[in-house]
Amino acid sequence: MTRRLAIKFIASLNKNGLLQFWAEKVGADTALAQITKLVEDAQGSKAPIASLGDTVSLYFVPAACAIAILAFVLWTIAGYPITFALMTFVAVLIIACPCALGLATPTAIMVGTGKGASYGILIKSGKALEITHKVQTVIFDKTGTITEGKPEVTNIITVEGVSGEEFLRVAASCEKGSEHPLGEAIVKRAEKDGLELLEVLKFEAIPGHGIEVLLATEPDPATILIGNRKLMDERGVSLNDFSEDAERLADEGKTPMFVAVNGQIFGIIAVADVVKKSSADAIKVLQKMGIEVAMLTGDNKKTAVAIAKQVGIDRVLAEVLPGDKAQEVKNLQASGKKVAMVGDGINDAPALAQADVGIAIGSGTDVAMESADIILMRSDLMSVPTAIQLSKSTIRNIKQNLFWAFLYNTLLIPMAAGLFFAFGGPLLNPMFAAVAMSLSSISVLSNALRLKRFKPRGV
Repeated sequence: MTRRLAIKFIASLNKNGLLQFWAEKVGADTALAQITKLVEDAQGSKAPIASLGDTVSLYFVPAACAIAILAFVLWTIAGYPITFALMTFVAVLIIACPCALGLATPTAIMVGTGKGASYGILIKSGKALEITHKVQTVIFDKTGTITEGKPEVTNIITVEGVSGEEFLRVAASCEKGSEHPLGEAIVKRAEKDGLELLEVLKFEAIPGHGIEVLLATEPDPATILIGNRKLMDERGVSLNDFSEDAERLADEGKTPMFVAVNGQIFGIIAVADVVKKSSADAIKVLQKMGIEVAMLTGDNKKTAVAIAKQVGIDRVLAEVLPGDKAQEVKNLQASGKKVAMVGDGINDAPALAQADVGIAIGSGTDVAMESADIILMRSDLMSVPTAIQLSKSTIRNIKQNLFWAFLYNTLLIPMAAGLFFAFGGPLLNPMFAAVAMSLSSISVLSNALRLKRFKPRGV
């Protein structure tokens, strides 16, 4: 039988057998090719601020042409040789060429997105790059974004007469069909303890609440509920003294899950997820930048607040159902704020799409990355303030380019038309006008290239 193996070689040589390899993705389907395409698309896209340059050019070019014709006519009427009038006409047209205005925005966007890519920040479009500098509130998902997304079982509390091993076997058997990180943690713990799992006859996920499973137990199949307090309350399961244990575990930053068998409480299993090392630092930098930070999670409020305290977040939106995350973003936008959403899961995709700027963690799901405007290739949250600072620097650079390009052309047109010459001043020769026009483009390009020296502050 042919088997496919994922092999990592470290200074190895195969001299005694045959190795066969399959390329699962080649060419345009590889991760590198997709990253390159994202950067190219962003560099070729037009930011909304580019419309300012287009608007200026729309009126500036006809006005410059009119000035050139007027200069030609007036100098001819004044009795100057036709060659002199023609020289002023040509000089005005040359100096008024809006090359610098046209280069002001795309060059800065190209350098800015390229610099972002060097920091592992993939910006999908010029529009995303521009809007990011306006962000006033950043919302972070909890699991897998603020935390590592690799939870572990920490506590098992059972009813009297039930062993921890028996309890774990039941919980892991039910969670084997779940893709939720908390469920995976329970299954991993059972596998680590070498427990043999039971057969699942029926599995149903209840979004935002938990799961309901029909488990093959002896002598008869049992209906198992695993989830939060809301699920237990809805199904009429009495928690007895376990509610106090759940409160205590939640205060410790752990996620307690109740387990009920045939409508009777069976115990609690608690899972904890470690906070990323960079989370607190990133949030501190954002707050220093004057940006409000919030955390959005479906977890119970006490656990969410405990995690939020560890990283310095004051605003917590907890116990939010997956389908309501986008609505929470809308609520913040309704108050007039520009909102960025940072997440990594399938449930985060609607919120990422709803936000003014969606930021997806590169290690997350494909759906999240597809919905986002910015992708962080590293799971380091310090990339979030870096992206915002880069956006601010790029937009500032674009405004500088537009200002100087417009001012440069505006100041030299009167000289090219002969206005200063009429009062005994200098006249701009067409040859020097060509040099001046080239210098304006060079100055814009040079200013845009300064973005290559961008370094995030406080990061």
